[in-house]
Amino acid sequence: MTPIKVLIVDDSALVREVISELLSEDKAIQVVGTAVDPFDARDKIKQLKPDVLTLDVEMPRMDGITFLRNLMRLNPMPVVMLSSLTHEGADVTLQALEIGAVDYIPKPRTDDNAAVFHAFQNDLISKIKAAASSATKIKFHQRNSIRPTAKQTTGFKFAADRLQIVAIGASTGGTEAIADLLSKLPANMPPIIITQHIPASFSSRFAKRLNNITPLTVKEASDREPILAGHVYVAPGNRHLTAIKQGAKLVCKLLDTEEVNRHKPSVEVMFNSLNKVTPWRVTAILLTGMGEDGSLAMKPLADAGSLTIAQDEATSLVWGMPGAAVRYQSAKEIISLPKMPQRLLAALSDNSQGKAS
Repeated sequence: MTPIKVLIVDDSALVREVISELLSEDKAIQVVGTAVDPFDARDKIKQLKPDVLTLDVEMPRMDGITFLRNLMRLNPMPVVMLSSLTHEGADVTLQALEIGAVDYIPKPRTDDNAAVFHAFQNDLISKIKAAASSATKIKFHQRNSIRPTAKQTTGFKFAADRLQIVAIGASTGGTEAIADLLSKLPANMPPIIITQHIPASFSSRFAKRLNNITPLTVKEASDREPILAGHVYVAPGNRHLTAIKQGAKLVCKLLDTEEVNRHKPSVEVMFNSLNKVTPWRVTAILLTGMGEDGSLAMKPLADAGSLTIAQDEATSLVWGMPGAAVRYQSAKEIISLPKMPQRLLAALSDNSQGKAS
């Protein structure tokens, strides 16, 4: 196979050297060059025609966000952002994903040990490969404008006495897929819980961004918090989010336990908790994401009668998690992202939760 050609854009000579060495250890990847700033990158993109870019956010002469916005308008291509884990870095990284970056990875620190660098290397290589595979499916458009939000006057009404809950899991590409889905849902929804693979310093910012583009109330989940209709609860980046029964109601239970499927929060942990919430009716959704987290845990929910939905391959940035759910026969339905809001509303207002036509 032809190796994936990568161009590294970073103003730090040390970072360029380290990233080059780490990527070059994988024979499926070829570092074709490095660039010290966006102007240098612009020239080398034309010359070297890379498949994937790694892009630093903070650079001289032009910041990474401005460069990314120009790149997506003039020469769209897969980009993996190198970001810091600060709150400021979280805001900029989420903005980059809105503009069209495929993924991001936190920069390691110079004092990190060998094990941390090894984990960083594995994650970076996986993200580069996933980004390359998404090249033909990326639909770049103006994503930094406010999305049209759903209106309360949709005619949708769910029966609260049916005790319904919606659970959504996602990873790579998920921040934008979740935003697209929630922005088209009305305020009078059953409660929604979300596990998105995201660092601890990003999850609260992510929840706030979602809250601004949907009539639903979106917040980062807190331990023992009641799960209410019209609300969306996002798993904190360093805790597993589960739903547990408390009398006739559900509450959030956060778990500070080991990673599951290399993730914390894990979709598998969230889905598994929902097997114990009968008579609540569960709708489980797996959106775009790398790996298989949640795909096997969705099967018992489907077998118990829950509606289980996987995002289709065409609209998934990375068809890892939803694709695995299809392979394991965990997903009863495979639906494109644009059609998902309509299908979800139909299912929640329909006693049978029958298949879409």
